[in-house]
Amino acid sequence: MKSQLGLAFVVAAVSGFPAISSQSSAVARAPVVSVARLPAGGIQPQLAVGGDGTAHVVYFKGEPANGDVYYATLAESGVWSTPIRVNSEPGSAIATGTVRGAQLAIGRSGRVHVAWNGSSRATPKAHAGATPMLYSRLDPKRQAFEPQRNLIQFATGLDGGGALAADSKGRVLVAWHAGGPESKGEGDRRVWLTTSTDDGATFDRERAVSDASTGACGCCGMDALIDRRGSFFLLYRSAREVFNRDTYLLRSTDSGRTFTTAKLQEWHLGACPMSTFALAETADGVVAAWETAGQVQFSRIGAEGAPGRRIEAPGSDRARRHPSLAVNTRGDVLLAWSEGTAWQRGGAVAWQVFDRSDRPTTELGKAAGVPVWGLVAAHARRDGGFTIVY
Repeated sequence: MKSQLGLAFVVAAVSGFPAISSQSSAVARAPVVSVARLPAGGIQPQLAVGGDGTAHVVYFKGEPANGDVYYATLAESGVWSTPIRVNSEPGSAIATGTVRGAQLAIGRSGRVHVAWNGSSRATPKAHAGATPMLYSRLDPKRQAFEPQRNLIQFATGLDGGGALAADSKGRVLVAWHAGGPESKGEGDRRVWLTTSTDDGATFDRERAVSDASTGACGCCGMDALIDRRGSFFLLYRSAREVFNRDTYLLRSTDSGRTFTTAKLQEWHLGACPMSTFALAETADGVVAAWETAGQVQFSRIGAEGAPGRRIEAPGSDRARRHPSLAVNTRGDVLLAWSEGTAWQRGGAVAWQVFDRSDRPTTELGKAAGVPVWGLVAAHARRDGGFTIVY
């Protein structure tokens, strides 16, 4: 099977998943893409890579409305560690709708941080019994997670998923969108941010960081990133005048005190598409990925925060959702996504690798088996290849 550019396309087997491969001696440099299945019953992976190449993964398991979050590591050999439950109160996580799952970040000294939307059973509650944004971190011995905490002090109305990021300086940020005390609907929802400077031991009072005029799509997810320069990035969907479900990027260069706003793409839709988003860092800046009208794409964000041209996934399929990004040391970008997934319906995983000039370097890849409420997460390996987990 030849690629569009005559390059090799290789899919390796991980954790017993069958391999699909096609090679040419002239194209041995193409990145190898592997797929790995979560431990039995797991869905909605999110991951981050440690300095030793180990992938740290969180995922959901159990009843979709009231389940649990688990943490495990995936070695480059394909071996999973023994999972550790993250939530201290059983049944306090939710997977229904795909967009509300746990988020993961690696902070100072390799500390693991996790945040997730609380289920109807979750405690502690937010103000007046509202849905909490829950947070926990792995203890220093890496044997158990601390008791879960709610981070919402007053900005209640959590619906879609939140976002989490951390860095080597001990900063941790957790963001979510909600109406707050005076909200009248999606059109005035805001993105709210709480930050920690002591590795998540304490968090400040949340504050609104998005423009109220954009609103926020109530049942869509978000993503967050702190880059090596210390800038904060938040990616979310608007609900401006209800019919404008545009993708917006917030960027702060002063530790979250002020933000600039960039509209990445418009989408006129009078309904919530239940989207998720992805951010990843390259040697030159940040890459952002999102869905619009059933197509996934990414854009490179320059050092000054300006978005570049949009690069769409190739092919004619328009049932693409839930993008994930990974960047290897050579600068290749893997864009992975789910296809055919919808409310109470599973689908397939698909992917495309692009070089530093955003040209496809492999043929479009696809594998079946994304479960109901599932999505995919990708990371780059030290050998220059990529692994997609689902």
